[in-house]
Amino acid sequence: MSDNRSNKVIRTPIRTLTGRVRRLPPAAPAATPPERPAERASRASLVDSAVYVDGDRVDSPTTLADSYRALRDNDRAVAWIGLYRPDQHDLASLADEFGLHELAVEDAIVAHQRPKLERYDDTLFVVLRAARYVDDEEQVEFGEVHLFVGPDFVVTLRHAEAPDIAAVRRRLESNPDLLRLGPEAILYAILDRVVDGYLPVVAGLENDIDEIETEVFRGDPAVSRRIYELTREVIEFQRATRPLALVLRQLTLGFAKYGTDDELQRYLRDVDDHLTQVIEQVDGFRQLLRDILTVNATLVAQQQNEEMKALTEASLDQNEEVKRISAWAAILFAPTLIGTVYGMNFDHMPELHWQLGYPFAVVLMAMVSVGLYAVFRRRGWI
Repeated sequence: MSDNRSNKVIRTPIRTLTGRVRRLPPAAPAATPPERPAERASRASLVDSAVYVDGDRVDSPTTLADSYRALRDNDRAVAWIGLYRPDQHDLASLADEFGLHELAVEDAIVAHQRPKLERYDDTLFVVLRAARYVDDEEQVEFGEVHLFVGPDFVVTLRHAEAPDIAAVRRRLESNPDLLRLGPEAILYAILDRVVDGYLPVVAGLENDIDEIETEVFRGDPAVSRRIYELTREVIEFQRATRPLALVLRQLTLGFAKYGTDDELQRYLRDVDDHLTQVIEQVDGFRQLLRDILTVNATLVAQQQNEEMKALTEASLDQNEEVKRISAWAAILFAPTLIGTVYGMNFDHMPELHWQLGYPFAVVLMAMVSVGLYAVFRRRGWI
């Protein structure tokens, strides 16, 4: 904890579920300081704040300062502070009160982090990537939530609509036995909510892939773009789920060291089982999309080959027609040429005064035409 919490009178320490030591609060509450402008501004980002004792909600502070005071006043209290897109003033206040590490606070401000778990002394910093499937747009939307988990507090910082932390809070408040297990129970419940939120996404992606398979074999020209976009969504989904498996593994390895309650251990293993199923299905989706893209490329190439074949056949047919036309044009051109020569009516043309000139010209034209016909016929042009 930071020095500003040193106003607590140190009594006999008590040990939390994780084995961390928590100091008892003072016998009498300190004087209430006036509310600062930053504290008034924090109300905009403060979604809900609650103080629990033995699993029951005993107070609902409306500001961060009130939450701090309520937590100091009861040595058995656990505070759960929920913020939505907090600003730097809120995070600075939380860091001062709970002794949050500056690196974790910096990550929480920047956001867009990969799922991870980092331990700073007696505080855990956890980043989770939530996802939800939007039916109307047939797209996957991703959200991000950061958690600071200490001996007697949990701070959740959401940067998107998902996950629905309010639903997790209602579930835990309806189950005091689970909430009584402390901040770790809140962490595991949020993990469970995030992983359960993956299941509708898996179902939506599976339905999209089925539709794509139908479009591929139907020959839809726009299916390649949809395959690419869906592949991007699956890759982004993998970036949200795969690192989370490492987070759960780190928590599992800390069971014995921090004395995690047996019920919470079973709870975490169930979350891990669900996550493993999701990861396996998503890996299968990516492989299936890769195969679909290959099949689509093959079908497109086959269709292009058929189109090229049709164009080639049409071109060959046109060539045949051109050859026929050219052959007949050549056959008709020879008599025309002969008739043109003898139709020039020059004075000095002995053939014009020859008695057999006309029969000779006609026979010559016929012979040339027959000869050309025979040549073209032999070559298959006619």
